[in-house]
Amino acid sequence: MDEFDVIWHTEPSLDDPVLVEGLPGVGHVGKLAADHLVDEFETDHVATVYSEHFPPQVTVEDGVSKLASAEFHAVDADGTDLLVLTGDQQAGDGPGHYRLTTTFLDVAEECGCETAYALGGVPTGELIEEYGVVGAVSEASLVGPLEDAGVEFRDDEPAGGVVGVSGLILGLGGRRGFEAACLMGETSGYLVDPKSARAVLDVLCAKLGFEVDYESLDERADEMEEVMEKMQEMQQQSTQTPDDDLRYIG
Repeated sequence: MDEFDVIWHTEPSLDDPVLVEGLPGVGHVGKLAADHLVDEFETDHVATVYSEHFPPQVTVEDGVSKLASAEFHAVDADGTDLLVLTGDQQAGDGPGHYRLTTTFLDVAEECGCETAYALGGVPTGELIEEYGVVGAVSEASLVGPLEDAGVEFRDDEPAGGVVGVSGLILGLGGRRGFEAACLMGETSGYLVDPKSARAVLDVLCAKLGFEVDYESLDERADEMEEVMEKMQEMQQQSTQTPDDDLRYIG
């Protein structure tokens, strides 16, 4: 296999499309959000990207294997054209992140994208009641409109910057003339976080002017809450010492 194999499945007819990236990361926030867009709207599978920079593995479902890849989907979000980038893996090495992101931007440019939103999570290390969305942009002029849509811009956050494809869409995309923004939902970082994904999608919908049904995402959030409650119960039980263990014979 070549370093990159881009397999085109269709030539989409898109009107001023917006690139939306959601690959695995903290809390799987970006991936959940991107997958939800693909599931909820009418879509066309545009292209599949294979690369030797993905980890050397396949996923297996019902005994059938699938080589690691990333996929582009043309999404009609109530009249707003999106080019959604999804996948199960990111690159396994630093140079691979740069080269893969360059390939992703090549595909986006070929489809007519000039604007890009990278979706992801920012870890808090604690459970969250109210989910905020933290932003980073490729140029200062993008800050105001995103603040109007509910995005927070905080000094020195996220700590350590934005890594992976999401960060490079800002850096490399900005250098290529994309108006690029990263929307990061707050998440504990402990588990897959559908509520954080919904917070990110709320901002994206407000900014781009479309609506999406959240029923399936909310159902998954309820399931994750049950998992978290059981984990908390187990943790409490493990820290409680039975009265019998406190008795002392001497």
